[in-house]
Amino acid sequence: MGSGGRLAGGFISLSESVDWQQSLAESVTSAERLSKYLPIDGDMVDRVIQRYPMRINPYYLSLIKSSDDPLWRQAVPNAVELEVDAALKADPLSEAPQSPVDHLIHRYPDRVVFMISSQCAMYCRHCMRKRRVGKGRAVSRKAIEKGIEYIREQPGIHEVILSGGDPLLMSDGRLDEILTRLKKINHVEILRVHSRAPCTLPSRVTKDLAVLLSSYHPLYLNIQFNHPAELTPAAMAACKKLSDAGIPLGCQTVLLKGINDDAGVMMQLMRGLLKNRIRPYYLHHADPVQGTRHFRTSIAAGLEIMKELRGRIPGMGVPSYMIDLPGGGGKVPLLPEYIKKISRNKLLVENYEGKVFEYPVDFYKSFYP
Repeated sequence: MGSGGRLAGGFISLSESVDWQQSLAESVTSAERLSKYLPIDGDMVDRVIQRYPMRINPYYLSLIKSSDDPLWRQAVPNAVELEVDAALKADPLSEAPQSPVDHLIHRYPDRVVFMISSQCAMYCRHCMRKRRVGKGRAVSRKAIEKGIEYIREQPGIHEVILSGGDPLLMSDGRLDEILTRLKKINHVEILRVHSRAPCTLPSRVTKDLAVLLSSYHPLYLNIQFNHPAELTPAAMAACKKLSDAGIPLGCQTVLLKGINDDAGVMMQLMRGLLKNRIRPYYLHHADPVQGTRHFRTSIAAGLEIMKELRGRIPGMGVPSYMIDLPGGGGKVPLLPEYIKKISRNKLLVENYEGKVFEYPVDFYKSFYP
């Protein structure tokens, strides 16, 4: 984690031995306290956090360098969050209508998203669940019981994705209890955990946690890194503990304006992930969520970045560029248009350098069964 991070107006002391729960308890949640470390408009921040809570733990706060820092933009409230935009919805993916019980989404026939936590180590300003994360009480035992019972009664469910909030903000004991109960359901074949804690609060990933998770194989863990500056020694050490325990790691990066909407930044990020045994999985186009307009890029920008990645980094380092369809339609991949022309006996195909090649085909055999 390093010895500390120097910020405008103050100093935060960090050490490897800091307990993650202690660190979380020391998080900055008010404009008054944040102003001791960063040069902010306190009145504006106060107005925003009345609607969308703020939590910046000492570790992530120590990484922020300046107001144009890509980490600042992910962590510090912005007045734009309160602007009304008719094109953006609180729940654009229609998660609520696809929730047969509270805190559980059943969109696809073979899997469910089980939101067992309402808390995160940091409340990302681009969060797709701004409407609920950090608000109200913790997810109750009764709600989790109802979710487990629903999963037990649906034999078509083969995968359970633990999400939230962040599941890893639960205690080891509570997490162990939930995983044990899910593992005992015969038709549940795969467990997946979605967490940003390895990035935003690396001290949460203890050796005990890695051992706990490794006892529930096949278990996969998807994390979120959005910028190379987040690939700190502390974060990479946390990921190493998980990988060494045999837990496959995937990264679901979100394409964010002013943060990573640049091919060079994205290449550096993807290379860094691969170097640390983290497979780039998805590049998510930012969902049209209320309060996130300032993060949205164009689809064309995303496709151009994907085109730049192809051929310039290893294929396994190129994520799938995904949009999540409003109204609950599910995820769909977007691809650059490499095929420029189709004729009866050939394709004209553009490669990563922009050069066009002929590819011979038998049209009917190639395009029809």
